[in-house]
Order: sequence, then structure tokens, then C-alpha cells
Amino acid sequence: MGKTYTQSDEKLAEWINEQHLFFVSTAPRSDDGLINCSPKGLNTFTILDPHTVAYLDLTGSGVETIAHLKENGRIVVMFCAFDGAPNIVRLHGIGTALEPHHPDFPALRARFPDYPGVRSVIRIAVQRVSDSCGFAVPRYAYQGERDALIKYAEKKGPDGMATYRAQKNRRSLDGLPGLEPTA
Repeated sequence: MGKTYTQSDEKLAEWINEQHLFFVSTAPRSDDGLINCSPKGLNTFTILDPHTVAYLDLTGSGVETIAHLKENGRIVVMFCAFDGAPNIVRLHGIGTALEPHHPDFPALRARFPDYPGVRSVIRIAVQRVSDSCGFAVPRYAYQGERDALIKYAEKKGPDGMATYRAQKNRRSLDGLPGLEPTA
């Protein structure tokens, strides 16, 4: 059944890189705050080293992950096999939202495709890696990526996306600080 690791290895990294979908969960400190779970796709995840991963954060309607990371840093990323052998892998760690003004942003951003609408790179110091069976997870066939978010960002353009983020991504649903204002 399930195993726990202190870091990812080559075999696990290969499996993770084959997945088309991952889920990100965070939570605020407060007991009455909203827990967030977001699906992520496209080619937006990378393993930096056995103890560090990152994903490209594209502009969305909410800013929960960034706000929660700024408040407490706690994050878990889950990968789930929908084809092939059943498997679920969780990466628990401390995340940092690197916005474009952060000194590490340019180098990390360069590791991903040139998608429009990027608002940050989420870097995670992985503290715990675990897997479990996934025996009850149904099989699904991968049919391809959706392009709606990319087309939306292209249509709005950089200025339109900046305006959108200024209006929608300053505060989380719980009122926590989200993206920092840009000059």
C-alpha cells in the first residue's frame, strides 16, 4: 500500500512528468477560512531537484493559493493516475509565490512554456512525499489540453490581464492579501 519518502527519485519523477493533471490544496490559518483545491494542467509543473518543485501559476479568477502561501506557506500537490497502474502521489511542503518582481522569478519562469497570463511561479520546498494505491480512482482517457485560458489571456493582452489581476487578484475570498500591486 502507501509509502512515504523524504524526496522524489528518478522513477517517481518520471511518473509525475507523465501526468497531465495535478491538484493543489492550501488553507488559511483561521478555522473558519476557506480551504482551496485547484486543478492544474498544461505543461506547468517541473521538478527542480529531489527536494524542490515548482509550477507556473496562470491568472485565474481567484488568488487563494497565493494568499494562503503568503499567510502560512502550507501546500500539498497531488498527482493521480487516470490511466495505467493506479497510483496517487502527494507532495507536502512549504510554498512560496514568486511574483514577477521577485529576483528568482525570471530564471524559474524560463523553465516553462511561454504561456500568456502568468502571474507567479509557485516554488515548493518538499518536506514529505507519499504515495497510495488509487485502486478506486476511475480510468479516464486523456484527449488533449483545453486552450480556453490561453485564448482568454491572448485576447485580453498583457495590459488587460494586468487590469484583471488588479481587480480580481488583490485579496482572497477570506480577505487575505493576494497579488502585490504593480507599478
